[in-house]
Amino acid sequence: MSGVEESLAELRQAFKSGQTRSVSWRKSQLRAIIDLVQDNEENIFRALYQDLGKHPVECYRDEVGVVLKSAKYSLSFLEKWMAPKKGRLPLLFFPTSGEVMPEPLGVVLIFASWNFPLTLALDPLIGAISAGNTAVLKPSELTPACSSFLADTIPRYLDCRTIKVISGGADVGGRLLQQKWDKIFFTGSPRGGRIVMSAAAKHLTPVTLELGGKCPAILDTLSSPSDITIAVKRIVGGKWGPCGGQACIGIDYLLVERKFASTLIDLLKLTIKKFYGEEPQNSKNMCKIINKAHFERLRNLLEDPAVAASIVHGGSLHEKELFIEPSILLDPPLDAEIMTEEIFGPVLPIITLSNIQESIEFINSRPKPLAIYAFTKKDSFKRQIVSETSSGSVTFNDTMVQFLCDDLPFGGVGQSGFGRFHGKYSFDAFSHEKAVMTRGFFPEIEPRYPPWNGFKLRFIRLAYDFDYLGLLLLMLGLKR
Repeated sequence: MSGVEESLAELRQAFKSGQTRSVSWRKSQLRAIIDLVQDNEENIFRALYQDLGKHPVECYRDEVGVVLKSAKYSLSFLEKWMAPKKGRLPLLFFPTSGEVMPEPLGVVLIFASWNFPLTLALDPLIGAISAGNTAVLKPSELTPACSSFLADTIPRYLDCRTIKVISGGADVGGRLLQQKWDKIFFTGSPRGGRIVMSAAAKHLTPVTLELGGKCPAILDTLSSPSDITIAVKRIVGGKWGPCGGQACIGIDYLLVERKFASTLIDLLKLTIKKFYGEEPQNSKNMCKIINKAHFERLRNLLEDPAVAASIVHGGSLHEKELFIEPSILLDPPLDAEIMTEEIFGPVLPIITLSNIQESIEFINSRPKPLAIYAFTKKDSFKRQIVSETSSGSVTFNDTMVQFLCDDLPFGGVGQSGFGRFHGKYSFDAFSHEKAVMTRGFFPEIEPRYPPWNGFKLRFIRLAYDFDYLGLLLLMLGLKR
């Protein structure tokens, strides 16, 4: 038996014992995650800097703070989420009780992504624990320092019989996918999502796929100079701020009216300079590209001659440091790879339109994105975006902040993924809602049984159409 199989067998035995179903176990593990993060904050900062070049402030904003908030939120509402919910039943079945009872799925597998290696590992794990499951966490091999940190630290804080970390590369991921799981939660690329779905189909395993896509931002005409300034800051923050543009919900491209393009580019340049200085490659406020392969992919996108001709800012590459300068493109060819594939890097194409209303059609002509961002003060345009486009989420007048809201579901649609998590939605993602119905032996509804006749058809029709009249007939004993 391999190490993977041995771990899975131990997790199944632990789940079978029933210990993970108790409130006390779930709360103890959530508190352990809080302790783990708080006790090891500096170690987390070092690991994230080593793997991605993240500044401690960015580490806390996007990783440490997110996990602490999520764990504390789940602790606060756990017992409410676990409580059975009463179900409304037809009066015809009186006296009958019904309830919906959440139960854990069993042994779950969580694949974490490399761009937020702490958040995308521990946030889904919080949901799995809250729901009462045992779990295997597979960190990304692309962030070896963070993967080692999780593998070394989690067993010291969490119950190692019920929560296991299995590190390794694609070969380990492949062996994990060969096993039978009760749920697989995957964060990554659409290509990886297809591999997971294909493996899960063999066992009919339910999956949650948190993928990516080309998330657009729409910039409508704003009359107030202060509104424009704030919008541009939030656009720069939403493009280059999270992991140097390597974020599934980061802005991929920007739609704007042609007449405003030159002014916008000037404002973007000024804001980039303010955030990252005259020489961004020497700044400590922007992450590096994750590895050489991703760097070469981005280089190839930018060195396409038609794309290179559209560069209006940036474009310099520093291979040794795996750093690409914040870059702006103006109207690159729409059939170029940079406009058909997710960029996942510090490059922002600006697409100009004669009228901002054309943005609706532009977005709808492409796969459904994980997020749409729109900066506008027009309520009618907001309603149009919500009603006429499809995406995982829509955020008006800001970027990225929807990810921090535990009361809002986070997830994709179509090619950007399916399933959702955060807060109660994470609990639901790792739970099965079981219907429980209890009846007595009296009264009996004789018209439900053959032999059939006209009266029984009228009775059943009446019971479906007018539930209270069906009950009345039953109580009067009108049966034949």
